[in-house]
Amino acid sequence: MEPFREVEGRAIPFGRKNIDTDLIIPARWLKTISREGLGEGAFEAVRAKDPDNVFDQEEYAGAPILVAGDNFGCGSSREHAAWALLDMGVRAVIAPSFSDIFAGNAFKNGILTVVLPQEQVDRLLEVAQTDPISIDLEAQTVTTPFQDRFTFEIDPFRKHCLLEGLDEVGLTLSQDATIATYENRLAADKPWLARGTGVAG
Repeated sequence: MEPFREVEGRAIPFGRKNIDTDLIIPARWLKTISREGLGEGAFEAVRAKDPDNVFDQEEYAGAPILVAGDNFGCGSSREHAAWALLDMGVRAVIAPSFSDIFAGNAFKNGILTVVLPQEQVDRLLEVAQTDPISIDLEAQTVTTPFQDRFTFEIDPFRKHCLLEGLDEVGLTLSQDATIATYENRLAADKPWLARGTGVAG
């Protein structure tokens, strides 16, 4: 997983509330086992209904930030929603609140979810129309070129993992020395456990 420290760029101003995972990535895209190419299907219904939607506007192509509305990512638990956002280039989503399952899936895939009060999100939606936004995970701040500076909270464990680029596999590998020490001690103390799983006759 790529470490997340700072991200700066245009932000997609999509402030609609209660956006569920089916709208983020429709069910027909779930047949794939690859994470690549899902960005093409992201927000497909929005794109089909509104030819002037923000997702197809040139100035937001590859935007690393999405500014969303309350209860973003509700609905099913499909991890494909996070994969689709990543494939679009999104590294962070800012909203007043998130579905717990979506927030967990986003974290596991290296996407930062930033919770801010509605009035601050409204301000960022305004700025995103014309100017870039910056997020500093270490400082836990969101800033704009207009001296706006908003602070956000994040679980310390999730912050550590995102800063270091540690997914579940990476976390396990980071404990390699501790695991090896434990296994060596176990083998010395209880050698019969290290001889295999055969049942004694």
